[in-house]
Amino acid sequence: MKKVLIVTYYWPPAGGPGVQRWLKFVKYLPENGIEPIVYVPENPHYPLKDTSLESGIPSEIKVLKNAIFEPYPFAGLLSKKDTQAISSGIIPKEQKQGFLQKSMLFIRGNFFIPDARKFWIKPSVKFLSEYLKEHNINTVITTGPPHSMHLIGLQLKKEMGVKWLADFRDPWTQIGYHSKLKLLSSSRKKHEDLEKEVLQTADMIITTSFTTREEFLSKTNRPIEVITNGYDVEQVEKLPMDEQFSLSHIGSLLSGRNPENLWQAISELIQENENFARDFQLKLVGAVGELVLESIQKSGLEEWLVLKDYVSHSEALQLQRSSQLLLLIEIDSEETKGIIPGKLFEYMVSDRPILAVGPEGADIQKIIQKTNTGSCFLYSQKGEIKGFLQEKYELFKKGELKSYPIGLQQYSRKALTKQLATQIKQL
Repeated sequence: MKKVLIVTYYWPPAGGPGVQRWLKFVKYLPENGIEPIVYVPENPHYPLKDTSLESGIPSEIKVLKNAIFEPYPFAGLLSKKDTQAISSGIIPKEQKQGFLQKSMLFIRGNFFIPDARKFWIKPSVKFLSEYLKEHNINTVITTGPPHSMHLIGLQLKKEMGVKWLADFRDPWTQIGYHSKLKLLSSSRKKHEDLEKEVLQTADMIITTSFTTREEFLSKTNRPIEVITNGYDVEQVEKLPMDEQFSLSHIGSLLSGRNPENLWQAISELIQENENFARDFQLKLVGAVGELVLESIQKSGLEEWLVLKDYVSHSEALQLQRSSQLLLLIEIDSEETKGIIPGKLFEYMVSDRPILAVGPEGADIQKIIQKTNTGSCFLYSQKGEIKGFLQEKYELFKKGELKSYPIGLQQYSRKALTKQLATQIKQL
């Protein structure tokens, strides 16, 4: 059985979709002839935790741990709230930032390149060089962000000549928040140079989206495969369906994801239809950006808004399956066309229709249309969004609201892991 070392920062008890991608790959790789060994930090600073995911770690899998130094605890002495928000990716708009927030973003962007986990690179290369030699392992997989993980792979490739697969769950220099880090021109160039070196040195590159693949093809001639995130068959206690016409967003809703026309469309339906006003509920589960809440309040929707803090993965699945409609929102920009949130695939198998809002030409739109799991709208399409909600509400009143998906099997974790194993064996 071929052995591979997987370098990842996010691992249970960390929460969020970035954890689940490699937790599931590790689960199914052995049945595809691959033995994974996982390398993770011993004392990480995880902005989200979900201890329930620890039960999903296969007992036979070897997990190596090594201490990591991170600056977040020291930054937390200045402002725990701002540190937590920035490490979670919640960055307020320029005009909403105070002096401390601006300073923290400048320091994060210019002094911690490519990210705040850079101090783990050198000790990890030393530790892993010895481990790889001792156990005769010559294949390494790194997954980022954080992109410091790829720099570990880069050094191991240079020093030991290992076969190296770099998995990009998100873009690097083209990711939406990159422009908010107040980068100096020298820092921007350093990011670009590091990205280019990784892309041109890795033996194989994997992206989670088609748009990111196209972007990378202009920067390297290395082989690039798309292996999206996916869903697993998970048994959770079934909750009764919501009695109200609930529109639920499960997961962080950052301030950049703020479709004001959606809130306005809902507001108009409430004003025009007494029954809709009585039945409707907007449910947001997870961290919600300040600007999003302000827009919802401005649209007069406070009475219909239910807020719930971050929940465990199993609770998230329950909430998805008991909601009437599921809401998916991506930032309206060119940089986010290739972002495919991991929750999309769980939404797709929840049997509930999806209302998605995102940029023109987004990968999420292609997947939703192809699988017949809902509809995707542009931020500007208030009338179309309103019509969709009206149509689904009428089906809800008749007791006929559900999803009719097609072709979902290709996105199962088992099928995706088989695809991954094929690429690993070619290294």
